[in-house]
Amino acid sequence: MPALSQVSESQASVPADVPELTISRLIDAPRDLVFDAFSAPGRLANWWGPTGFTLTTHEMTFAPEGVWRFIMHGPDGRDYNNKIVFREIVRPERISYVHPGDDGAEPVRMDVTVSFVEEEGKTRLTLRMRFGTIAERDRIDGEYGAAEGGRQTLARLDAFVAATGEQAFVISRTFDAPRALLWKALTEPDRMAKWWGPKGFPIAAAKMDFRVGGSYLYGMKIPDGGVMWGRFIYREIAEPLRIVAVVSFSDENGGLGRHPMSPTWPLEMLTVFSLETEGQRTKLTIRSLPIDATDEERATFAAGMESMKQGWGGTLDQLAEYLASR
Repeated sequence: MPALSQVSESQASVPADVPELTISRLIDAPRDLVFDAFSAPGRLANWWGPTGFTLTTHEMTFAPEGVWRFIMHGPDGRDYNNKIVFREIVRPERISYVHPGDDGAEPVRMDVTVSFVEEEGKTRLTLRMRFGTIAERDRIDGEYGAAEGGRQTLARLDAFVAATGEQAFVISRTFDAPRALLWKALTEPDRMAKWWGPKGFPIAAAKMDFRVGGSYLYGMKIPDGGVMWGRFIYREIAEPLRIVAVVSFSDENGGLGRHPMSPTWPLEMLTVFSLETEGQRTKLTIRSLPIDATDEERATFAAGMESMKQGWGGTLDQLAEYLASR
């Protein structure tokens, strides 16, 4: 078996003396995006199951002890009833669940752990299925094609997140400043207020709770005298390398809001801030893409790439001026 760090496509391991199957794939997408593909029926319907299968979800609670009941429809017309009970959900690192094989579901009992490891901006996804006995593992692999089906499922997941990733907006800038200073500029509200936002839209109010699950709520003064609100919900913090947040428009109370000038703009954006040292300088890369967006919202986002480039360009100009003044 090749080391997992060397696997670049879906590969499965069937050890001779352990009752488990292990499947791994390196996916060219941010870890948060890959993790989110597991978290809602609308996303799962795009990729769950081997090639040719479709999915119908009857109920899903994506939380520890939550239940997911679904039917996998095979290309031969056969329906496979399934029930999953989630045991552990650690965003964006790990999901574990049990397939108990009861309540009319397929007679398959296995414990599954899905792990997500960041590798230079990509995601190493490993699916480990553990069975009661080696004989049971071999039965399930023989009757259901578990190993090959798992490989095909991860290939479909890869294709799904790749298609989503095509809509990503990416901008980079290298600053004449140490990474520690740039990190502070991104994570301290008093510093953020000096540069955040388009030119001519100064910060009027801000409140930051910088932790995983915390938020940054800010209001920007707009030329007509009003205030436009926005928020971050922090998903991942890896000091001093990376910040992952869900970014959206908001209201003064921190509620989810629509773009005040574009009603078909995506409600939420997954945004990754990556910091790389280049000698005495620091490169900041911002990657942003819609999540849970409709076709119309994705089209609006794609059409707005040039305006985003201009807006972010002005914001990064202000960041450069702030860093130069420190």
